[in-house]
Formats: sequence, structure tokens, C-alpha cells
Amino acid sequence: MALSVVMPALEMAQETGKLVSWMKQEGEQVRKGEMLLEVETDKAVVEIEAAGDGLLAGITAKVGDVIPVGQTIAWLLQPGESVPAAPDAPAVTGRRTDAVPVAAAAANESTAVRAAGAARVSPKARRLAQEHGVDLAQVRGSGPGGEILADDILAARGSSGAPAAPAVGQAARVDVPSSIARLMAERTTQSWTTVPHFFLVRDVDATPLNAARDALLPVVERSHGVRVTHTDLLVAAVGRALRKHPRMNASWTPDGIALHADVHVAIAMAVDQGVVTAVVRGADAAAPADIAVRRKDLTERARAGRLQPADITGATFTISNLGMFDVDAFSAIIVPPQAAILAVGAIVDRAVAVGGQAVVRPMLTLTLSSDHRVVDGAGAAAFLKDVVEAIRNANAL
Repeated sequence: MALSVVMPALEMAQETGKLVSWMKQEGEQVRKGEMLLEVETDKAVVEIEAAGDGLLAGITAKVGDVIPVGQTIAWLLQPGESVPAAPDAPAVTGRRTDAVPVAAAAANESTAVRAAGAARVSPKARRLAQEHGVDLAQVRGSGPGGEILADDILAARGSSGAPAAPAVGQAARVDVPSSIARLMAERTTQSWTTVPHFFLVRDVDATPLNAARDALLPVVERSHGVRVTHTDLLVAAVGRALRKHPRMNASWTPDGIALHADVHVAIAMAVDQGVVTAVVRGADAAAPADIAVRRKDLTERARAGRLQPADITGATFTISNLGMFDVDAFSAIIVPPQAAILAVGAIVDRAVAVGGQAVVRPMLTLTLSSDHRVVDGAGAAAFLKDVVEAIRNANAL
């Protein structure tokens, strides 16, 4: 039976994906599990495996196309099969993220668009059109069947009649962000404006953390060929604490609070296109050496644009460490649908009081951002306390 190749949904609320490359050619035999195509989302460029065996045929999408989630873009055929007839309209099975009901959204479309029976408009494109004052009747869609996509709105907003900034001297240079950076900005804005954040801050003596890392460095380097970092130890510490505090390892949903059975900690990583959050699965039970191996592999593949869907999906908590950039402390924005994110600053020698005496210690500032719909202040404080205790006992991680 012919197997359709569709634009996959790699994350919640994803509406489209950009085709970066075909890793197999039309007419080439493909085996299940082989890399078939590369797709760009707001998080990363991801390699997609073939879901079955077959002859690749009927490719309808070319490199650079932005394609609705769920739309068929090719087929894997068995001997004697031919490409199935195309449906009248492209199928879109991705989850809708309209801020208003469908009926209300349709009512808000311009009369010209409705009267003309214009091309379909993706929910994201419709929202962007409303935000930027773009008349949908004047936009030519670049999607399948002439569908108007988000990129079409962004391209059209310059001629939408919105007032332009006055020119002073030479025209300002416009830095056009990558689609990853642009979509990440949209998600960050959505999180900041819809998730009720609150913040807790703790300073902790990092002496035990430094000692544990120094002890592990030569051992892990010899046995695994990688260098253990402070982040590796922090992933282990957070993973253990999440197991004790299920409300921190949860998500807000329309039906209530979803408590996740597994602990998957994402690490925020800087790449050329922006920031990627790559996931260390089962962090609550992983040894620091194993976390170091996984973190190095994820980092290398993230920078090379070779992450796979499992590398960027399913996280239940995120750690963002800017200590390597000499940042003392910062507050991070929660990555939905997670309930919290931990921001980690630099380890800096400071004068602190110990036993009534002023001494110098390597201090670390942790800032926990939490979703108040999922966890209250006391619960978040208890979690942060256990993270600090795990750092104070880092040799036991």
C-alpha cells in the first residue's frame, strides 16, 4: 500500500514547516529509518526519517517551500503501485492555534476575501495580517493551491499602508531574522504575554559543584572522551529534584494540569540561527558522565543543523546557562507547555558571611521562572531548595 510522506508536526502549535532539503531523490528506493528530508521549524533544522520502505515518487514540494503540517508532499510506493490521485484541496491536520474561534476568525476576514472566494489562509497568516494591518485581498499566496502563509504576510506588510519610520540620513539597515529566530520570537512573546510568570532567586556556594566537576573531569575524559561541564551536573541536580516535585514537571492544559511521568530536561544552546533547546531524556536517573556524552552529541548536531525530532521534543523542563558569557544573573522566559525554566549565571568569587566571618566563596545565582497556573510560590521554593541541596551534595550526583 502506498505510504504518504507528509509535513510532520514536530512540536505543539506548529502550523507549517519549511522544506530545507530532500535527502533522497525522486525514483530512489528508500528503507524505513533512512533520513528522507530536512525540515526547519522555529527550534531547529530537523532530519526526518522514512516511516516505511518504498520507492520515492510524486514529490510535490521543492526546497524552500513552506508547507502546512499534515500535507502530503510525496509517496513511498510498493512494486506495481502508482502515485495516488491528488485530492481537491490540500489536507491540513495540524493543530489550530487561533486566538479566537474559527467562526469569529472567518467573520473578521475582509469582505473582499470572502466575496472572491479567495485562497485559503493559514491561521497564523490571518493573525499576522490582523496584527500588521495587511489586507488579505491584496496578498498573493505562495502555498499549495495559492494558500496564504505567514511568510506572505510578512513580505506584504511593507506595502500594507502602515506608516513607515521617517528616514534620517542614510536608510537604516534591516536585519531580516531567519525563520527559526522569527518564530522563536513569536513563541517567546506568546509565552510572556499569556503565561503568568513569577520568579525566585537563590545564591548558592558552588564549591561542591566545582569539586565534583574537578573530580569527574579526568575520569570521564578517559572513559568517555568528553569533558564534564557545570551544566551536566546541573541537569542531574534538576532531574533529581523534578522527580520529588511532580508539579514542576508538569504542563498547563485546557483540561487542567498534566503531570508528566518522565523527566526530560532541555538545555538551551546557542546556534547560528538563534537558540535551540535540546533534550536530555530521563535526566532524573542519568549519571553526569552519561549526560555529558549526550550533551556533547546534541551540541555538535545542533550547530551542524542535524538534530532529529526526538532531540527537540518532549522536554518537561529547561535549563538556560549563560555563565560562560559572564552573566551574573538573569530571568528566563518559560518554554510552553513546560511549567518552569531555570536560569543559571556565572560562578563568581564573592565575599559572603560564613559563621559570622567574611570569607570569599565561588557563588552561583539561580533564577527560577514558574507558571503560577501550575505551581504556587511555596511549591516552587521547595523545588529550588532541593536543587540547591543537590548542588551542595554534588559529589553524590
